[in-house]
Amino acid sequence: MNRFCGILLGLALGVESVFAFSPVPALEPDVQQADNTRLSDGYASKRPAPSQRLFVSSAVEEQIRLVKQLLTNQKLAWMFENCFPNTLDTTVHFNGSDDTFVYTGDIHAMWLRDSGAQVWPYVQFANDDPELKKMLAGVLNRQFRCINIDPYANAFNMHPDPNSWWMSDNTDMKPELHERKWEIDSLCYPLRLAYEYWKVTGDESVFGEEWLQAMRNILRTFREQQRKEGNGPYHFQRKTERASDTVLNGGYGHPVRPVGLIASVFRPSDDATTFLFLVPSNFFAVTSLRKAAEILRKVNKERALAAECEALAAEVEQALKQYAVYPHPKYGDIYAFEVDGFGNHLLMDDANVPSLLAMAYLGDVDIDDPVYQNTRRFVWSEDNPYFFRGKAGEGIGGPHVGYDMIWPMSIMMRAFTSRDDAEIKECVEMLMDTDAGTGFMHESFHKDDAGRFTRAWFAWQNTLFGELVLKLLRDGKLDLLNSIE
Repeated sequence: MNRFCGILLGLALGVESVFAFSPVPALEPDVQQADNTRLSDGYASKRPAPSQRLFVSSAVEEQIRLVKQLLTNQKLAWMFENCFPNTLDTTVHFNGSDDTFVYTGDIHAMWLRDSGAQVWPYVQFANDDPELKKMLAGVLNRQFRCINIDPYANAFNMHPDPNSWWMSDNTDMKPELHERKWEIDSLCYPLRLAYEYWKVTGDESVFGEEWLQAMRNILRTFREQQRKEGNGPYHFQRKTERASDTVLNGGYGHPVRPVGLIASVFRPSDDATTFLFLVPSNFFAVTSLRKAAEILRKVNKERALAAECEALAAEVEQALKQYAVYPHPKYGDIYAFEVDGFGNHLLMDDANVPSLLAMAYLGDVDIDDPVYQNTRRFVWSEDNPYFFRGKAGEGIGGPHVGYDMIWPMSIMMRAFTSRDDAEIKECVEMLMDTDAGTGFMHESFHKDDAGRFTRAWFAWQNTLFGELVLKLLRDGKLDLLNSIE
C-alpha cells in the first residue's frame, strides 16, 4: 500500500490506524500519484468517524453546518467540510486541562509555526465553546514551554525521545526536540496566536511566568541573531545530500553585516537561507514584538520588558526601510526576499508563510503599500524563479519540493491579499481543481498534473483553505463563491 492510500485509509478507519504511521522526515520530495480508483466516492465526507475525531468543537461544527447551507457548489461545500476541521479531527492532542500538542499531519511532531497557524482560524469561535477555548490556551502553554526548552528549535516531540529523527545533527540537540532549525517565524507565530487569543477572549491566564520567561528568551535570541557581537551560539549542520538541509561555513551560514536586522538560518520551508536576513520574517518579527509589548504592558505591567520589545521592533523596522528594498528595472521598488547587509539581494519568493506575498495577510505591511503591490506583481510572475505555470495551474513553489511543484498555500495567499473578484474566483477554482479528487489540500502539486502531489495529510494547508472560505463569506463574497460552476 502506498503512503497516500495508507494515510487516507488511516483517516477512514480512525485515529489508531493513523498513529500506526511513523513520522516521515522531509529528506526528498515524496511525489505521490493520486489513485483514481478511489476518487469515485462522490461527495461523501472524508472526515474520520465522529467517535474517532481527536477534538470536537460544537462551535466549529455549527459553523460547518451553516457554511454548507450557504454554498451551492457541492464540491466546494464538501472540500470545506473536509478541510476546515482537519486540524481538530486529526492532529490536536488535548489533555483536557492545560496542555495541547498539535501534529503537523503526517509528521508526528509539533512545529511552532504550523501549530500556531493550524489553530489560528478557530480562535474566532473560542467564546462560543469553552472546551475550544481551553484547548487553544493549551496550545499556547505548550508553545511557551517549548520556547523555554530551546528558542532556536523549530519542531518538538510530544515526549522526550533520545532516538528522535535528527538527534545526529551537529547542533545542540535535546531529546525534547524533533528538529533544531533556527527560523525567526518559529518565535513569531506563538506571539501572533497569543495576541489574537487575548484580544478575542480577554483571557489572561496564559500570561504567567512561563510566558514571561519565553519573552525573555525570544528577546535574547533575536538580539543574538542580529549578530552584532559575532555569530552567536547557534550553528547547524546535517549529513545529507540536500544542500538546503545543511548550513555552510561551519553551520553559521553566509556572512552578514550587522545592520539591525535579525538573521534567520532557515526559512519557513525549513530550507537554509542564502542570505540570512530573511525579509518577510523580519517584518513578521516587527509586528510580533509590538503585539507582545502590548500584552506585557497591559497584562503583566512589565513596562521595561515591553519597552525592550518596542525598541527592538523599531530598530528592525528602520533597517528594513534601509536594506530590504530593491529598485527593480521592471517593477519599480520591490522587497527583496533575502539580504545580507552588504548590498546583496535575493529576488524570489517561496510559498511558505511568512513570504513576501503573505506579508499583507499577516498584517506586516499595509495592502496599499506601493512597494508591496509592486512586489506582489513580481512574485506572481515568471520573473520569480519559483513561480510555475502549467496545464493544471499556476503559483509559487520553492526549493523544498523543487521545480514545477506549486504550493496551494501560495494560491490561497494570492486570494487572501486580493481585492479583485475575478482574481479571487480564479484562485478558488484552481484550489478546487487541484485537489486530485481527494477533497483535501496538499503540500504541492505538479504544474501539469495535480494528481502528482506531495503530502496527502498536511493539516495547515487544509485548515487554511477553510479559513479562506470563511474570510470570503465574511467579506460578502457569497455570490462570488456560488457563481463557481
